[in-house]
Amino acid sequence: MEWENQTFSSDFILMGIFSHTPAHIFLFSLVLGIFTVALLANTAMVLLIYLDRRLHTPMYFLLSQLSLMDLTLICTTVPKMACNYLSGRKSISVAGCETQIFFYVTLLGAECFLLAVMAYDRYVAICYPLQYPNLMNWKVCGLMAASSWLLGVFDGTVELAATLSFSYCGSREISQFFCDVPALLRLSCTDTSTFETLIFICCVVMLLCPLSLIIISYTRVIVTVIRMSSGEGRHKAFTTCSSHLVVVGLYYGAAMFIYMRPASNRSSTQDKMVSTFYTILTPMLNPLIYSLRNKDVAKAFNKVTHILIHTC
Repeated sequence: MEWENQTFSSDFILMGIFSHTPAHIFLFSLVLGIFTVALLANTAMVLLIYLDRRLHTPMYFLLSQLSLMDLTLICTTVPKMACNYLSGRKSISVAGCETQIFFYVTLLGAECFLLAVMAYDRYVAICYPLQYPNLMNWKVCGLMAASSWLLGVFDGTVELAATLSFSYCGSREISQFFCDVPALLRLSCTDTSTFETLIFICCVVMLLCPLSLIIISYTRVIVTVIRMSSGEGRHKAFTTCSSHLVVVGLYYGAAMFIYMRPASNRSSTQDKMVSTFYTILTPMLNPLIYSLRNKDVAKAFNKVTHILIHTC
């Protein structure tokens, strides 16, 4: 393949987002702090949901899948970026670049569909509470979660295969802190117009279709909640749904900004800033948004902490 002939002899160069000025050293330290919080918070969410039987419900199972995706996503980009910054090297091997592209695109796509599944779960739970055990049983829930992962893998495979077909005969400097597909397209000396059309179609499927389902689900949920006679029920429903909507707004807004703009309107500086937001900041915010406003998670955390203290 053209990729093999022209890229295996030379690594790519990740330009990164930080220099070694005092301000950038502070920002780099801040990113490491955010990474550490995201790592601990998402790991804690997965473990809590696994250990506490009260959280063995479809809603929390889906939340554990979201945390697992966020955990994998942030580990796909930040460690390599930190290693390059601290070592002073900016190179990334072709195999490393391929790996980043596959996991990054896979996780983005999988999370898009998972957020739609989570919206459907809340729609059924609030609008059809008596039928919820049948409509969202463990078999259906597991199938939906698995489908989210498989659709993400399909998206990652398609975009990786297309990227591998390009030749890179000019500059090898990627204007990003990880191997991002739009940044790689700028380096290709092959006509990428067909692939850009493919990316747009993928974005329609992976972003707009799930987002449409989310909007429809929550429109129905809001109407149902408004009609509730119980003030406590309305408060609980709004608390759960508002947390989910915040996550959806942060994630979809950033992803659509990156992947659905015309190539002529792209700016490497803007792409770096927004990519930093939804690949580093959002994985930290997601577990915090859900856990800080969720009494069940707080109770599970206190229970596990209490057990650990007494065990030690």
